[in-house]
Amino acid sequence: MANTEPLIATSKPNPLMGVVDAVVDPVIDALDDVGATVLLLLQALSWLVRPPFRIAQLFLAIEFIGAGSLFIAGLVGLFTGMAFTVSSIVGFRQFSAEGMVGGVVALALARELAPVLAAVVVTARAGSTMASELGNMRVTEQIDAITTMGVSPVQYLVVPRVVATTIVLPMLALAFGIAGMGGSYVVGVIWQGIDPGLFVDKIQIFVRWTDVKMLLVKSAVFGVVVSTICCKKGFFASGGARGVGEATAKAVVASIVAIFAFDYVLTTLLTDM
Repeated sequence: MANTEPLIATSKPNPLMGVVDAVVDPVIDALDDVGATVLLLLQALSWLVRPPFRIAQLFLAIEFIGAGSLFIAGLVGLFTGMAFTVSSIVGFRQFSAEGMVGGVVALALARELAPVLAAVVVTARAGSTMASELGNMRVTEQIDAITTMGVSPVQYLVVPRVVATTIVLPMLALAFGIAGMGGSYVVGVIWQGIDPGLFVDKIQIFVRWTDVKMLLVKSAVFGVVVSTICCKKGFFASGGARGVGEATAKAVVASIVAIFAFDYVLTTLLTDM
């Protein structure tokens, strides 16, 4: 007897669609992540000028982010200045121009090293803590409880952290630069025998107010970027303890990438001004 059952057409998976999904899906996820971060920042800015003002929360955040990160920022700055001075002396010695080292190191610290590395230090120490704190509050439903009490969690939790990071990061970058120049002086003048008057004179010649302004502007922007990214990752964490750990790791990685990306953009803009 002939088989009269209808044949069901089976479609084969298209390998091209698999490649497209593998490329497009991460891009869409990244854009969605950026959009959510920007929206959180806009919400924080809208709550910034609306009472009640969380002054106590702000000072607690300033103490934790600023005072808690000062020692490590100064220590990293000290060794950064020492290492950069050693490398610079090797190059300048070929042209008998060791006296230029002080100005070159100061300029590098003011324009690039101090704001970028200070932001990385704050990300590693304070940013990761912000992400983990908010993540734990999210998975334990503390943020939901705050909302139930009629308090905006963005105003209570996010705004003080963003404002505090924006305020203290320029100060930490200045401390980083001062410590870096201290390390540079030790290596260049005390250990390598560069004339101290020439060392200081080159700093005054090379470094201008525009360079210090670049340090402050970059650091303030980095403070907004780092704090917003870390708060966003923690604020929307899910999946229990494992999810909090993943959110913290993603916050640190995304913040460091954003620091270097914004550093290029700001350097281009501020140099042309």
